Amino acid sequence: MIKKIGICCLMAWGAMGLHAQNDITVHDERTGKDEIIDLPEGMTYEIDSLLNEWNARNFLNIDEQCESSDENPEYSKEEYISRLNRLPNVIEMPYNEVVRKFIDQYCIRLRRSVSYMLGANNFYVPIFEEALESYQLPLELKYLPVIESALNPSATSRVGAAGLWQFMITTGKSYGLDVNSLIDERRDPIKSSYAAAHYLQDLYKIFGDWTLVIAAYNCGPANVNKAIRRAGGSRDYWQIYPYLPRETRGYVPAFIAANYVMNYYCEHNICPMNATLPPSTDTIIVNRDVHFDQIVALCNVKAEEVKVLNPQYRTGLIPGSKKSCILRLPTHGISAFIAAGDSVYNYKSDELFTNRSEVAVNQKPASRSSRKSSRSRAKTVVIRQGDTLSTIAKRHGTTVSKLKRLNGIKGTSIRAGKRIRVR
Repeated sequence: MIKKIGICCLMAWGAMGLHAQNDITVHDERTGKDEIIDLPEGMTYEIDSLLNEWNARNFLNIDEQCESSDENPEYSKEEYISRLNRLPNVIEMPYNEVVRKFIDQYCIRLRRSVSYMLGANNFYVPIFEEALESYQLPLELKYLPVIESALNPSATSRVGAAGLWQFMITTGKSYGLDVNSLIDERRDPIKSSYAAAHYLQDLYKIFGDWTLVIAAYNCGPANVNKAIRRAGGSRDYWQIYPYLPRETRGYVPAFIAANYVMNYYCEHNICPMNATLPPSTDTIIVNRDVHFDQIVALCNVKAEEVKVLNPQYRTGLIPGSKKSCILRLPTHGISAFIAAGDSVYNYKSDELFTNRSEVAVNQKPASRSSRKSSRSRAKTVVIRQGDTLSTIAKRHGTTVSKLKRLNGIKGTSIRAGKRIRVR
């Protein structure tokens, strides 16, 4: 059977730009009820935002030679099971109707996003694989960022998670990522990938099951442990499934579907975008403050290029004087940076660096007239025998509450012979 993705579906894609789909409905054959599952946030991003990324605009293009159509073939349950079983994975990837719903999401509604991600794989997957391999983790985890961020390095979730691996600030800092007003290393593809691999390794030490690890990556280990307790101690993801948060219920099926579609896209007539690899880059350690504008002016590189290659610097300032910082540029840019020497740091430094390290306080004394004015504004009187706060207030044109405030009086008792401030 063939399911056509024709004009109506293309119009729907256009509408997605205004109203992205945030959940799906799955029918439970056992209970006869429909279940609403939240989509992972990476499955809700608009294709236009993905294609507007710098790497996409400069190094990805549609494959005009691909003879794919907008027809999505449907296959039997047995065929899906067979294909999932053929994937060279350590992590268990079973089939069920929830998984099938997510496969359909990728193969129908998100097929243009899949085309983008297949092309963007060339930029990011080698980084992911190296990080995962360094911690001896299953390489199929490289598809976690597909459902986390749709391989959008600029992604920021509605709750503040950032970068390809969608780290929250607290978790990112726990795994060595600097996050402050100037730096956000959650957006550094390399550092965040190694931090994610370390985090995944620690989660596996807790749960000893990769499916539970993936669930915990989404909702945190505390929520997974709570679901295990509510399920009577079962450590099978599909048994604790009803007790997990709504998005996490769809997270593992989405991960399985992402592995499926990134391997069997041809069978669903999805063409990867062609990728031209960016020019080679190199890094240099910076131990002085330097601004992107200085680098652009003297190193023959474009402003957007510097920003994309160094996404961890939030304001364009590389704070090398505070800690050693890494600057990544195209190879020719690094050569120009080295050749320029101090010229880079000195270029418009007075305009670009305005924060003062030391500042003098104005010690000019107040004039005699101003001191006299200050004294004249304050007035005290001696409390007479029989005076109350009320009579003093009436005599001096003020109120009891003001008298209490001026003199720090909490009750009503006052003593004759003492001075009291009346203004």
